[in-house]
Amino acid sequence: MNTADQYLKAIYLIQEMEDGPAATGALAKMLDVSPASANEMIGKLEDRGLAEHEKYKGVQLSDEGIVRARDALQTYCIIERFLTNVLEVEDFRGEARELESVIDDTVAERLDTIIDRNSECPDCFDPETDACRYLEVESENLAD
Repeated sequence: MNTADQYLKAIYLIQEMEDGPAATGALAKMLDVSPASANEMIGKLEDRGLAEHEKYKGVQLSDEGIVRARDALQTYCIIERFLTNVLEVEDFRGEARELESVIDDTVAERLDTIIDRNSECPDCFDPETDACRYLEVESENLAD
């Protein structure tokens, strides 16, 4: 199940990679959902003032949407780095995706103290590899 924050995070990453609006198809592909589901959530994000969608051009986050997306991305990075660097979980991406919608800010802050997050976060996240640049894993694991 994808939450609004997962959509915000995905839109943000696509905007960064494309240097412009996120296409609905790219969003659906990144989240492994149907284009109809992506459109439905985009409408909800628009209603909340977090995004603006223009037909045939794509969706862009509002200033508030960008703040929420960066917070969601930071939480995801914290979970991902904790799973990888502390627990040495092999399928850190899958586990992080499962956990990101259920980890609250308090738990994320506590995990953050364990991983000693870089102040650059979430700008340390590389959308091309779908991982934080500071993960302590073999580079071939990032190519999955």
